[in-house]
Amino acid sequence: MTILSLTNNNPLIDGRQSDKAMLVRRGVQVLLHEMRHSVLPELPLASGRRADLISLSAKGEIWIIEIKSSIEDFRVDRKWPEYRLHCDRLFFATHPEVPVEIFPEECGLILSDGYGAHMLRDAPEHKLPPATRKSVMLDFSRTAATRLMLAEWTTGRSFGE
Repeated sequence: MTILSLTNNNPLIDGRQSDKAMLVRRGVQVLLHEMRHSVLPELPLASGRRADLISLSAKGEIWIIEIKSSIEDFRVDRKWPEYRLHCDRLFFATHPEVPVEIFPEECGLILSDGYGAHMLRDAPEHKLPPATRKSVMLDFSRTAATRLMLAEWTTGRSFGE
């Protein structure tokens, strides 16, 4: 069941994200933008899971970044291997207070301070099957377009000009 924040009007922050997780997300988004990736937070996946961050590289690679804000956050999460079914590369992202040794070697690792981030370990590539790639790309595109439209309606500004 989704936890809703009654005091927050941002649909990308639903009450489950800690301040530390939002700090990590912000820094990773800066890094990915610098790498020429298009990034979406909180993308629902066909499996019913939701990617903390998903990005599309200039070459068309799909990355999922799973944010972990504490040791406990990582220990209780057993769903992360399922994200491999939806991306070419899978990363964990965290902040300096979490020991990086807890994260599995078979995933990439990004360290964020909220203002930027550094890739400590690249993720191994495992190419998506074409049908899955098409499905993820369509979900990414449709979600991005819908969020842009809602932002324009909400603010009364046109972002396409």
